[in-house]
Amino acid sequence: MLEVRSTGSLRSNGKTLTGHAAIFNSEADLGGFVEVIRNGAFRKSLESGSNIRALYHHQGDALLGTTRSGTLKLKEDAHGLAFELALPDTTHGRDLAVLVDRGDVAGCSFGFRVADGGDRWEQRGAQLVRELLSVELQEITLTHDPAYADTTVALRSRPAHVVPDIRRLWLETCE
Repeated sequence: MLEVRSTGSLRSNGKTLTGHAAIFNSEADLGGFVEVIRNGAFRKSLESGSNIRALYHHQGDALLGTTRSGTLKLKEDAHGLAFELALPDTTHGRDLAVLVDRGDVAGCSFGFRVADGGDRWEQRGAQLVRELLSVELQEITLTHDPAYADTTVALRSRPAHVVPDIRRLWLETCE
């Protein structure tokens, strides 16, 4: 079963979006439980070379980029799952640049599957907690309604090292 999470605050300054699609060690209240993504949760997916897509609102027909083509770059850093996305010159790409620039779309989400042993559940008092230890990442998504509030997205035309620090969105977020 594909699970999705989102979070976010995105920005736009050009033809490239940058941010974090997921933030490590940040709790997200998902209703019946709290979820936390642990460092290294995406490592196997990133090392496998599988084709991971960037989408708009988890819509398969709103493709923005892929790791296979090099238009989507993903890496784990100390903060979470960082991304860089070269926006396409398509209706979705142009519209998204405007929406990020205006602040209407400011977060990210991601779609994933969890194999056996990829998560850990624990009852902490009255709270049920799920830790994501290793997930099979399928996609990242840019969204206006992320599940993880710590994720962010920014649009830029400057080099990554000059982009100001951006904060949280939901698990489908970008920072």
